[in-house]
Amino acid sequence: MFASHGGREIKTMGDAFLVEFGSALDAVLCAVSIQQMMHDRKVARGETVTLRIGVHSGDVVESGGDILGDAVNIAARIEPLAEVGGICISGQVYDQIRNKSNLQFVSLGEKALKNVNIPVTVYMARMPWEQFVPESHEFATSRIAILPFRNMSPDPNDEYFAEGITEEIISTVAGISGLDVISRTSVMSYKGTTKRIEDIGRELKVGSVLEGSFRKAGNKIRVTTQLIEVAKDRHLWAQNYDRNLDDVFEVQSDVARQVADALRVKILSDEKERIARKPTENTAAYALYLKGRYLWNRRGLDNITRALETFEQAVREDSNFALGYVGLADCYSLLRVNEGVDPETNLARANEMVARALELDPDLAEAHVAKGSSLGQQFDLRGAEAEFKRAIDLKPGYPTAHQWYAFWVLYPQQRWSEALQQIEKAVELDPLSPIINLNYGDYFLNKRDYHKALEIYSRAGTLDPAMFAFHSRLARVYGVLNMHEDVERELAAVVEEGRKTRPMIGKGVQAELARRRGDRRTVRELLPQLEANLHDTGVDEYEAASLHFFLGEVDEGFEWLERSYSKKVVSILWSKSDPELDSVRADPRYLDLATKLGLG
Repeated sequence: MFASHGGREIKTMGDAFLVEFGSALDAVLCAVSIQQMMHDRKVARGETVTLRIGVHSGDVVESGGDILGDAVNIAARIEPLAEVGGICISGQVYDQIRNKSNLQFVSLGEKALKNVNIPVTVYMARMPWEQFVPESHEFATSRIAILPFRNMSPDPNDEYFAEGITEEIISTVAGISGLDVISRTSVMSYKGTTKRIEDIGRELKVGSVLEGSFRKAGNKIRVTTQLIEVAKDRHLWAQNYDRNLDDVFEVQSDVARQVADALRVKILSDEKERIARKPTENTAAYALYLKGRYLWNRRGLDNITRALETFEQAVREDSNFALGYVGLADCYSLLRVNEGVDPETNLARANEMVARALELDPDLAEAHVAKGSSLGQQFDLRGAEAEFKRAIDLKPGYPTAHQWYAFWVLYPQQRWSEALQQIEKAVELDPLSPIINLNYGDYFLNKRDYHKALEIYSRAGTLDPAMFAFHSRLARVYGVLNMHEDVERELAAVVEEGRKTRPMIGKGVQAELARRRGDRRTVRELLPQLEANLHDTGVDEYEAASLHFFLGEVDEGFEWLERSYSKKVVSILWSKSDPELDSVRADPRYLDLATKLGLG
């Protein structure tokens, strides 16, 4: 089929093909023919062969019968963005074929691709067998995106303040129950964009867009804002604020009220009170808090450590600053759960900071979410659920509340219907968040729908190709599907990133590869070293238990499982869905442990 469309097969790579064409149109038409043939076989014979195709146009270099260059890399990175049975093309290809065929395409927006310096615009093909219904771009005006405010200050170091203003306006407006506000993670990808409001509205599925700019000079600030109705491309409201820096809270509150008025959304009395409340009277503390969030949102050990130091400065400036203590709690939790740093101490510190925040402001939704996460880490799922529900009542537009409710409570208890509702709400509020999309994939991993999990993990990875957890999740799915070459590739990425905090992680990865190959001898040889260096090898007590179960050493496995319970190793929460424990799940010792965990 390649040759009939003028294509030249260059090579195969595992289960993938690299094919070169003389024209972009020939490449796309060949891709459609291949997917049509696969679709017809599925309909006629029930055969299911899952293919994704990516097409890019660009210069290549021929060498020894192979072709090399950025164009090849980009095509390979676009392919996972396609649906199963679908095709994705780059903007360059779209520009060349848009008026040369009857094919229809939907823009997926700009995507940051691994090892590609500049974001690439990607389009998804509407396949011929799909009944095409033109998308309505008239989403409810109450669904709103607040774009990153442009930093117009002469000092580029004020960038964190511009981002902070954006984040706090998002947070304030999200506290109005009649509005659905797209979260910070998703809108930040539009920072500095030249895209039209109509395109942004379609990509984020919003009916309204708020944009603005921020300028700081000494103790003076200027904030400009305008609210635009996407469908009619008209201004609903615009305002300039020239104020002292101390008045920044009043600006944020007024923007929230004006947006609600313009969109004819009623603000409830308790919401009015929360909107008007100043988080602190200390401008320096507030500026430090914004800088801390700027760093925390970037994740990674270095950024979290710097954020922690900045939040500490904020609460030194104002010892009654509740949000500052939430920031500290969030840092301690990430150090424990994401980075594996001093788990017992950081859990205690997170608890202390959450208690202080709630003492200062019992109605702070972010504090209730932080407490819910902390209780989940302590296996108090009932208490965690109460905290997440309280946070959702206080701020229904806060995506992390929905995300962590699903992740910490509903997934472990296998309450699948409720879990799907919560995680999909989080995705709706923050569609471009890598971690929320990763946890969306976790839903299907826990349900053992591995192909769907693989599809969503692949999409999540395009949002942040460097995300450590993305590679480990893919390795797990590939392992279950016996795709061993893919397991090795993803675990190699885990080793590269993991060495920063786990110097012996290669040993843990070696054991995982041996388990996937069924190599019990290698696992048995490695296990004593892994158990003696749990943190440095990336293997925790729960993973040690599962390796013993793999070796058929059931009693030893339960000894390590009990240790993981006593050490509050959070991975044990998902043991009810873990296939590695299938052989022992009916054992009375596991049933007793599941009851203690609140898993039923």
